[in-house]
Amino acid sequence: MVQTNSIVPLLSVVVGLLLVFRTSYDRFWEGRKSFSALTASIRNLSRQVWVNVALPPTDPQPAFAKGKTPTSEVTLSQLRRRKIEALKLSLSLAYAAKHYLRGEDGIQWDDFHGILPAWFARHDETGYNVQHTTATHSYQATDSADLEAGTNSGVSTPDHHRPDATKRVRAKRSKQNLAAGPATPLLGDTHRTVEYHAYADEASLPLPLVLATELTRVLFNFRREGFLETVGPAGTNAMMQLISSMVDQITAMERIANTPIPISYGIHLKQCVTLYLFALPLTLVNDLGWATVPIVTVVAFTFMGIEGIADEIEMPFGVDERDLPLDLYCRDLKEEIE
Repeated sequence: MVQTNSIVPLLSVVVGLLLVFRTSYDRFWEGRKSFSALTASIRNLSRQVWVNVALPPTDPQPAFAKGKTPTSEVTLSQLRRRKIEALKLSLSLAYAAKHYLRGEDGIQWDDFHGILPAWFARHDETGYNVQHTTATHSYQATDSADLEAGTNSGVSTPDHHRPDATKRVRAKRSKQNLAAGPATPLLGDTHRTVEYHAYADEASLPLPLVLATELTRVLFNFRREGFLETVGPAGTNAMMQLISSMVDQITAMERIANTPIPISYGIHLKQCVTLYLFALPLTLVNDLGWATVPIVTVVAFTFMGIEGIADEIEMPFGVDERDLPLDLYCRDLKEEIE
């Protein structure tokens, strides 16, 4: 007969591993909720822009009305194109968030084609013009390797400078990194044409935040030119709040992607499970005899499986089949907006 004290240790370890699994699954589920909230904000903003952005009313202004109703010479077809551009910017925010969470820099990805406006496609994620001749260089490299890569190729590719999975937010440049040296193009011996851009001082600004800024500027222009008179300040503030919600959700997903479970925690867990499985047959052999072999095999399979699943779902934004299907979510959103 199997004693009770032989079963209690098994159950205690199972409970401990389930807590570890729950910790990783919370990260997985939180990532799914954040991307779902981002999708909802994009849908709401797209709907409101498409419906509420309209030409200023042509009715005569009442005598008691304060201020002056804005007038615009934009035609209906021109306004339609501007609204389509705003919708593409909001859709680009979802794709940019996907690539940013995966540590994929640049805008030279296939899913950006046809979505980013033509004027934005001339720049990379830091605002540098990537469509220049070999005789013109952007002041971007502060390291000799980066400088050499930038000299040999005028257009950045997605495969270059892919950051580590846990270090996706690049640190801002300090004055020490821009000190005189052979890696600084402006202070070197060679002379070349250097392009300066406004985003150069904020090279750490991620692409989703750049798109959010541009989308905010588009809404501000709509409001200034009188295209949001039908909804008034309250409607405009609601749209701005949706953009703020997008940034909040991207920040929440960034927190998950950039804050992995400590390595020491995972190593200690694996060591404890291994030692426990080695000691388990010695505690059960007197009570179970030969039945110890299949029982320990099942227990080891269960424990290793729980620990492996928890490790797989720790980073939900990757490209594995077990990760969140961000590509599918973005494609569905694109079909809805189009």
